[in-house]
Amino acid sequence: MLEKPYLVMGIVNVTGDSFYDGGRYAGTEAAVGHALRLIDDGADVIDIGGSSSRPGAKLLPAGDETARVLPVIEGLIKRGIGVPVSVDTTWAAVAQSALGAGAEWVNDISAGRIDPDMPDVAARAGCTVVLTHSRKTPETMQDDPQYGDVAEDVAGELMQSAGNFLSAGVDGGKIILDPGFGFAKGVSHNIALLRGINRIACLGYHVMVGLSRKSFIGAITGRGVEERLPGTLAATAVAYQMGARIFRVHDVKETVDFLKVLVFDNEKK
Repeated sequence: MLEKPYLVMGIVNVTGDSFYDGGRYAGTEAAVGHALRLIDDGADVIDIGGSSSRPGAKLLPAGDETARVLPVIEGLIKRGIGVPVSVDTTWAAVAQSALGAGAEWVNDISAGRIDPDMPDVAARAGCTVVLTHSRKTPETMQDDPQYGDVAEDVAGELMQSAGNFLSAGVDGGKIILDPGFGFAKGVSHNIALLRGINRIACLGYHVMVGLSRKSFIGAITGRGVEERLPGTLAATAVAYQMGARIFRVHDVKETVDFLKVLVFDNEKK
């Protein structure tokens, strides 16, 4: 899966209410155009999402979500873009439609909790699957989340999720774990989790992080969402050093350049 020292996943939100770019690419043409620009900027994977997962957001019905993402996925596949397309969804039916249209990854922020059919869909397709740690739903996940040792708790819950997908027949080499920054976690949890990514990286799976412009970066820097790129890149450096190798971001060009410099010495060796 990793043929280079890192992968950068470009975010395309076909939504009207995502926390950073909601509404910018809500139409099919706008979303396809944005995805093509992200590929030009160096994205290794394009992640198409049709339902906001920001705190407080309600889950979109599967039919509505499919109607948003499927034309974008089909439009990209028809162009022969040369990088995998991922669908960001919690619904097995959406994942199945997307995979049928040519998507190769499923990015499930509930790691199969919300729709128990997701492991079977992923197993039948033989696709890569990202299992993100979260609790409850986006609408309720920030209602007083509690942890003991957050990195240990997240690692344990992710291993349970991975076990469910393995039991369904998913190849362990195609499972990616995401600690779920901003999902059912307060600022202190996110900071402790960033420092503890190595506990998840040692579980035997590739690790992806979604740090891009998250609110905990704003809490540290005092910056609004439009001014959080420098903080995001700093968090990216920490995550890389702790073992994360896949980065889901809004700002592909800047992240690619940053990682090229960050890992330059290692690549030379």
